Amino acid sequence: MAGRYLPGAKVRLEDIRQAFGVSWSPIREAVTRLVGEGLMVVDSQKGYRVAPATRAELEEAIRLRVLLETQALRLAITLGGDAWEAQLLAAHHRLAKLESQRISSQETEQWEAWHGAFHAALTQPCQSPILVQFCQQLNTIQDRYRRIFFTRHDVDRDVAREHRLITDAALERDADTACRLLSDHIERTGRNILATMSE
Repeated sequence: MAGRYLPGAKVRLEDIRQAFGVSWSPIREAVTRLVGEGLMVVDSQKGYRVAPATRAELEEAIRLRVLLETQALRLAITLGGDAWEAQLLAAHHRLAKLESQRISSQETEQWEAWHGAFHAALTQPCQSPILVQFCQQLNTIQDRYRRIFFTRHDVDRDVAREHRLITDAALERDADTACRLLSDHIERTGRNILATMSE
């Protein structure tokens, strides 16, 4: 996720086992989960590689994320109560504090965690566990591409304004505006990443 292992790179399980100082059992379990989540792939040479990063996968993740996350947000705005508003405000406040300064490469990991918590808070009360699960899976896919992007680029300063506007519209219960802003936000981030990717 952090981009330390480049897309397509061969993964030597013995090196990972030694680096973490664990037995083979947790390594096998981790590899099974990573393959299941699409972050690693089985190599034809009976090994493993980091999953490739392709424009087609990112484009599909963006398209589906817009479709599903805006639906979850619309439901959250309808169903969320005071507790949701407080949770959303807290998640946005934490993220905004970090975004108000220049984010160093060391702080990118912290930004990613708070950014993920913010997007989760937006849709939390939608009362559709399957929809939330799909949103999280798509977010994980796009997160991977964004983290690779951040290894060579800074966090975009305009993103803080986008997060504030989405939060304001959601708290005002303006579902149409909030969903339009969220859709634009997801698509603009995707376009920025796609512009730096080769075929």
